Amino acid sequence: MFTRLVVKANTYHDSVVLMSLTREIQRLAGIREAQVGMATDLNKEGVRKIGFSGPEVEGATPNDLVIALVGESEEAVDEAEKLIYLKLESKARAQTAQGETLYNSLAEAPIQEAGIAAISVPGAYAAREARNALKRGLHVFLFSDNVPLEDELALKQLGQREGLLVMGPDCGTAVIGGLGLGFANKVKRGCIGIVAASGTGLQQVLVIIDRLGEGVTEAIGTGGRDLRKEVGGITTLMGLELLERDERTMVKMVISKPPDADVREKVLSLLEQGSKPAVVCFMGEAGGKDTEKVRFAGNLEEAAVMACSLAGGRARQRLYSGEEMEVVAREAVDGEPVTGHLRGLYGGGTLCEETLCILGRAGLEVYSNVAWKPECLLADPEESRAHTCIDMGDDYFTRGRPHPMLEPGLRVPRYLAEAREPDVGILLFDVVLGYGCHPDPAGVMAEAVREAGNIARRGGRKLVQIAVLVGASGDPQSLGQQEKVLRDAGAVVLSSNYAAAELVARILRA
Repeated sequence: MFTRLVVKANTYHDSVVLMSLTREIQRLAGIREAQVGMATDLNKEGVRKIGFSGPEVEGATPNDLVIALVGESEEAVDEAEKLIYLKLESKARAQTAQGETLYNSLAEAPIQEAGIAAISVPGAYAAREARNALKRGLHVFLFSDNVPLEDELALKQLGQREGLLVMGPDCGTAVIGGLGLGFANKVKRGCIGIVAASGTGLQQVLVIIDRLGEGVTEAIGTGGRDLRKEVGGITTLMGLELLERDERTMVKMVISKPPDADVREKVLSLLEQGSKPAVVCFMGEAGGKDTEKVRFAGNLEEAAVMACSLAGGRARQRLYSGEEMEVVAREAVDGEPVTGHLRGLYGGGTLCEETLCILGRAGLEVYSNVAWKPECLLADPEESRAHTCIDMGDDYFTRGRPHPMLEPGLRVPRYLAEAREPDVGILLFDVVLGYGCHPDPAGVMAEAVREAGNIARRGGRKLVQIAVLVGASGDPQSLGQQEKVLRDAGAVVLSSNYAAAELVARILRA
């Protein structure tokens, strides 16, 4: 076995590019293990796990590129290293050919007419770059995670003083001025303005609004900690004030997990003082009492439908009627009883948590690696039990590996392992489209759906496979084609996570 460790000092590459490259190198013939990434603590832990240690690893900083390779021969390692350099150089040339100029820091970049700085660097340096952007008069979209809470508070307080939004850290999605940031869908412009602490939750609401024929003005991400008492909802409150002043925005929305009590009161008070109707979805919360200004939704689909009803001046029904869901349920089981357990494998953490809430309200106990109930928290995320839903975008699964929204194939081994379990009757998964996501996620999962169906048939049992397709007609992956690929493979395809969870409940109760 041949090993090679290369540390290139002060050589930065985007983490998304490096994660995809790592996956590509791992697939090469003759390569047993590979890690290509910036030398963050998490990535160095991954390098140690595949057998590298010593002062070169320990001395590397998040500014340094680390390449770790384990191969069956020296030739295989040589070829892999050459391919890494070739791919990184090709990426740089492509950016130059497209008119993009690479700068070593924000300080070197000409700001000109720019209004937002999108930052995706290791968490240890993200606050510094965000501070520099704010000082240069830019709003900040902070995709980076692992930013200390005290840094987040300081950045948001600075932004508040300067009248600048800090979206994040760990902000996965935003749509500003029609431009998607992070993982974002191509949706219609309209009159609904959204402030959301959730990435995939925001995407779900965006695509349902788009399907119902309405559109959005701005969709402002806040990061998941904004509504904690330590931060005080700074970005949420600033975003709502912005939407209140925006003449195009007719309806406001807030989407998040239940906030701290004091912050919740601030948000609702600001909505009540505003002149525009608002829809609030605090996921997992029992709900609030509707007022003349504020309506409360129990799930993401309901929130989107409420907003569209207010925007269009007419009442709208659910995305799927009760009769339609009855038909879907009958077709899904096709006259055969489903006696096994549910296993859900999600890339979208918010969608996974919403499913836990919906099934919990239906009286079904579901285990998870992100369960809110301590008694339902899995001791080992690798081992399911009874009804289980897993957030495979959680840090446990993405440490040193791409997120499932970038590489859905990472879920396939677990998906097929669950299909082989004789007590499993339902498989549930999400497929998220949009900019920043995998170019053909349905194609990847369709192969797994076919194989899972074959496994069940060979075992003489019924297996229902349900896909939540989060996408808009304008997305680059082609929504209609993605849906067709999944249906042809044997999956039941729904556009609403709420509807998918309800379908699971119907089947299990039956």
